[in-house]
Amino acid sequence: MTSTNRIKLSAMMFLEFFIWGAWFVTLGTFLGKNLSASGTQISLAYLTQSIGAIIAPFIIGLIADRFFSAQKILGVLHLVGAALLWTASQSTNFDSFFPVILVYMILFMPTLALVNSVSFRQMKDPGKEFPAVRVLGTIAWIVAGQIIGWLSWEQTDKLDITFKMAAAASVLLGLLSFTLPATPPLKKEGKIAIGDVLGLDAIRLLKNRSYLLFFLSSVAICIPLAFYYNFTNLFLNESGMKSAAAVQTLSQVSEALFMLLIPVFFIRLGVKKMLAIGMLAWVLRYVMFAYGNADANYWMLIMGLVLHGVCYDFFFVTGQIYTDNLAGERFKSAAQGMITLATYGVGMLIGSLVSGPIVDAYATSGGHDWKSVWLIPAAIAAVVLLLFMLLFKDRNAAGKAPVNTPLTEPNEINPLI
Repeated sequence: MTSTNRIKLSAMMFLEFFIWGAWFVTLGTFLGKNLSASGTQISLAYLTQSIGAIIAPFIIGLIADRFFSAQKILGVLHLVGAALLWTASQSTNFDSFFPVILVYMILFMPTLALVNSVSFRQMKDPGKEFPAVRVLGTIAWIVAGQIIGWLSWEQTDKLDITFKMAAAASVLLGLLSFTLPATPPLKKEGKIAIGDVLGLDAIRLLKNRSYLLFFLSSVAICIPLAFYYNFTNLFLNESGMKSAAAVQTLSQVSEALFMLLIPVFFIRLGVKKMLAIGMLAWVLRYVMFAYGNADANYWMLIMGLVLHGVCYDFFFVTGQIYTDNLAGERFKSAAQGMITLATYGVGMLIGSLVSGPIVDAYATSGGHDWKSVWLIPAAIAAVVLLLFMLLFKDRNAAGKAPVNTPLTEPNEINPLI
């Protein structure tokens, strides 16, 4: 990969996640304070992410793998998204906010797979090259959170500005996208099948038993993840933490560190151990939140945030690279869309439907009984971890194949497993 392409891809990844982190982290607090939304309504707003992720594979299968260049459709989606984010900032109640953010997330979620697809197509060894590019996205979340904390938007009820900031970044990425390395569709010959249009050919990956178990684990582990995304900022603010959004960027600092170390862990641990360690970290994180507070146990809140690096990198980034290796050249984009469906789609959808009513059930006169709330996702994550360790078979023969060797058929044993 040339240095010019590396810079462009890094800028793309930075803006992609700056847009998301600029408003998504504080969404629950914005809805609760500015729009007087309930826990169930907050979960419904976050559920739009899942709807977008479920639709994403169909969009990716249509536009990026068959008909249009990925970087061009990425630009169009972000330019339209900028207008929607600005409109969302003008909302005065939940009823007017919800349909706007729903349409926006339907357009935004496919871009997560598109930026991965554009990146992987320029790399000879994604296992080594991708983390250095993807880490810019993590840095972007840190920058967004620090801006929000530095300007005290949480304390002054000015979180509507976060949507305007995201809209400006979306315009920049929309324009930048048209200058990115060309990522034309790979499938040009032959009859157009309905499976190509819907991105269904990536489903063939599920014929691999190990990948099927990974896919199901991805769905299940994202149920407790919804609690973290939907309510952590509200929880920290209710706990009395000052500049919570800025402190939350410790999660991204940890994420950036571990992301750079992924190539090393890949070689030493293999996929199964990395995924298992990631899930164990989720159990520990929620326990820390359950027993932490802004006084004597403040360190537990910090530790819960710092564990995010292990939680995210060891599961999500590992899973993205694993999926790319398994897919091969023919349907990389559709495969990335499918794993987005499993995680941010189905898993987070179920999690959002479950988490909102649970948080409402533990509402108190002064906020919420957060100890009881956080022990529930901790228990769910523990069960998923146990089942994964029992059922996932590690067939890796150390040193027999490089980590970037793709499969030619979906039922072959992937060297990553």
